[in-house]
Amino acid sequence: MRAVVTAALLLLALRAHAFDVDGVGPGASEADIHGAFPSAYCKTLEWRSQAAERRCDDGQISFAGVQARITFFLRGDVVQGFNLRFATSDQPRVTAALKSRWGAPAAETRDLIQRKGQSDREVYKITWNRADDRATLIWRPDHKRCWLMVSRGDFAEEIYRVR
Repeated sequence: MRAVVTAALLLLALRAHAFDVDGVGPGASEADIHGAFPSAYCKTLEWRSQAAERRCDDGQISFAGVQARITFFLRGDVVQGFNLRFATSDQPRVTAALKSRWGAPAAETRDLIQRKGQSDREVYKITWNRADDRATLIWRPDHKRCWLMVSRGDFAEEIYRVR
């Protein structure tokens, strides 16, 4: 009995530190998505990918107290990754919430992209890694939207690969 309680507490602790939005993250099912996001619209992907077969979109969610849009990608009824998009002006609030929830990031970088004959571009990136899952928050001050990509395995490299 004690082993069962210990295992249950361990699972809850791992779940609490998972890369998720409202309890839905890599490994969740489509039913979990609809439970947390009843207005999510799910459909077959418009392109062929080895990373996912279906997608579920919800354009009116609240995350860390800000308005956001989310897209979950599923393969075999299992979430492989998701994209969360929100206004760049909300980036400090979302970053603080993610750091509070997921802990210190593995890396925080600021890249300056210099292009000949054009103005320089700044790209900021914060990454978290946990086992086979990773989360990356990316924003550019000159863009309206920031995006958070959470994925499992090689999903991020495969989802938009042309075959």
